[in-house]
Amino acid sequence: MSSTGALSQVGIIRPLMSGLNLAQQEAVNYMHGPCLVLAGAGSGKTRVITHKVARLIQSGMEPRRIAAITFTNKAAAEMRERAKSLVGREAKEVVICTFHALGVRMMRQDGAALGLKPQFSILDTDDVTSILKDAGGTTDAATARQWQWAISTWKNQGLNAAQAEAQARDDNERVTARIMARYEERLTAYQSVDFDDLIGLPLKLLRDHADVREKWQQGLGHVLVDEYQDTNATQYELLKLLVGERGRITAVGDDDQSIYGWRGATLDNLRKLPQDYPTLKVVKLEQNYRSTSAILRAANNVIQPNPKLFPKTLFSELGEGEPVRIVDCDNEEHEAERIVARIQSIRANGMGKDWKDFAVLYRANHQARVFEQALRKAQIPYKVSGGQSFFDRAEIRDLCAWLRLWVNNDDDPAFLRSVTTPKRGIGHQTLQALGTFASKYKLSLFEALFSSSLGSVLPARTVGSLHEFGRYVNDLEFRARHTTGAEDARAFLGDWLKDIGYEKHLYDSEDNEKLAASRWTNVMEFCDWMAQRCGGQIDDTAGVTLASEKKNLLEVAQTISLLSTISEREQDQNVVTLSTLHASKGLEWPHVVLAGCVEGLLPFKPEDEAGKIVDESVVQRLQEERRLMYVGITRAQRSLAVSWSRKRKKGREMVAAMPSRFIAEMALDKSTVKEDPREKLKALRAEFAARKAAAQPAT
Repeated sequence: MSSTGALSQVGIIRPLMSGLNLAQQEAVNYMHGPCLVLAGAGSGKTRVITHKVARLIQSGMEPRRIAAITFTNKAAAEMRERAKSLVGREAKEVVICTFHALGVRMMRQDGAALGLKPQFSILDTDDVTSILKDAGGTTDAATARQWQWAISTWKNQGLNAAQAEAQARDDNERVTARIMARYEERLTAYQSVDFDDLIGLPLKLLRDHADVREKWQQGLGHVLVDEYQDTNATQYELLKLLVGERGRITAVGDDDQSIYGWRGATLDNLRKLPQDYPTLKVVKLEQNYRSTSAILRAANNVIQPNPKLFPKTLFSELGEGEPVRIVDCDNEEHEAERIVARIQSIRANGMGKDWKDFAVLYRANHQARVFEQALRKAQIPYKVSGGQSFFDRAEIRDLCAWLRLWVNNDDDPAFLRSVTTPKRGIGHQTLQALGTFASKYKLSLFEALFSSSLGSVLPARTVGSLHEFGRYVNDLEFRARHTTGAEDARAFLGDWLKDIGYEKHLYDSEDNEKLAASRWTNVMEFCDWMAQRCGGQIDDTAGVTLASEKKNLLEVAQTISLLSTISEREQDQNVVTLSTLHASKGLEWPHVVLAGCVEGLLPFKPEDEAGKIVDESVVQRLQEERRLMYVGITRAQRSLAVSWSRKRKKGREMVAAMPSRFIAEMALDKSTVKEDPREKLKALRAEFAARKAAAQPAT
């Protein structure tokens, strides 16, 4: 490089590095080998990832050869926006997506090597449950969900049905493994995959097909992975094969925030990195930009008893701040009342301007009810994080089934839902006969309805109705493939809904006209959302569709199964957040209350049917519960309160409760004040009275 070029490069790098601390700069500038960035809570990990993407581009790497992988659509969207602000239009070429979206990308391009066509279907949870009920010969959804959980666990461990059966520990697991084999046969026949397959099948693709592996290793010059501590065994193996022996990988994570062991995440992946990559560079981000020193001290103390893979201590330059408060209560109702009073007091003092500045975090979903009641009583607006997704609504699932059938005619679950919603005179007996015929000849249901032999098992009139439905689906598929632009897509979708009589179906199936109208509004909003994507007007949070590209309706339909929510609908509402600790990961609020901090809830102690404490992996489970407490503490920016009650409900009984051991482990100093409820109430009343008096006009 010439001296002029070198000076120019330095001139580019300096503005990029401004605003980064020394550890962040070190992580961003290391580009020549494997790197582990230990990013403590609130230490700016997303900033490091996006700046490193920009640094790689500045160093000459083509944007399309950079992949930044994370776990949620929301995180991917935020990362994409930040990258765009740093490098402009080039950011759209960077592969910024979730693990599952990357899996879809790989399988759409190269899945043919495994016998999958590019238009394969991605099954949702309901579809999987339905197929498992059929494969296992049961009508009980709860039983099917148990099988589903076991199969998902095996898949995340990289096991197929034969391997699962070989290592089964009892008859129940052996039966489940055999059901898994039948389930997999059905997925192959339906040209469908479940969410676990979006990791497992790309891994199989890279393992078994050297040409595909070489293509992806050459195509990706550097892979960055967010929330690395949350990866499971299958994801780790997939990453190893993607980056190859060169090890051009930047793993960003925090072993102290590993809280998803129950769904397969393993800290072994952090332990393996130095072994698999001996030249691994480790950079620690220990400066926290979120919380005060008082809050961080409590967090550091709580996590200290856990064994350390890579020791670190968070520090803050935001000042000491308010002392952490311990709120002890008589029972859960009293606890909810005290928490509401605390929120009102902080707002009255001017420390919290908006309702959205507050969050109440707890261990389990069932704890939300008592806080909802108290907030409603106080007329305080709130939301329960992790509520029903837009895509979980029945009317949206109905429409998505039709779209999936356009994309993949072999998708039997989508076929069954479409042909019966709305009803079109094709009944259960007809579908049962069609299913038996399809199974006999190893055809999908859609293929079977056009078979010349179908007339041997069904009356001519019935065959005619099935043919009419099949031709209609083919016509819709053809038209969707040739429909681009927002206005054309909106018109097409409107005509389709009118053709199938979907609005009438909604009103006929609901006794409550207001509810039917609300469901129809959801349908209209969904159609508008689809149309905007056809016009290239909105970024797709799945990381598959780019805002600048116009897509035909069929291409947009292919991305639907990846989306868990419509992010544009989630306005920045001015409401108090109620959330489980697991769902709060990655979020932050000025004022946080950790509620229900009692033994048995946090740390959680599972029980078997006999009521005895389960002692399997007690040590590992306690360590993960401690990490969960640590995550909760580090969500707070300005103030933190930890509450517990002397009694709590267990079933229909009230039982004595003990404060969580984690409260003692916080080792709070003498400046920490235990709030007396009576004194707090007196102060609050006096404060409101003073404000009311000040607001009165002078006489």
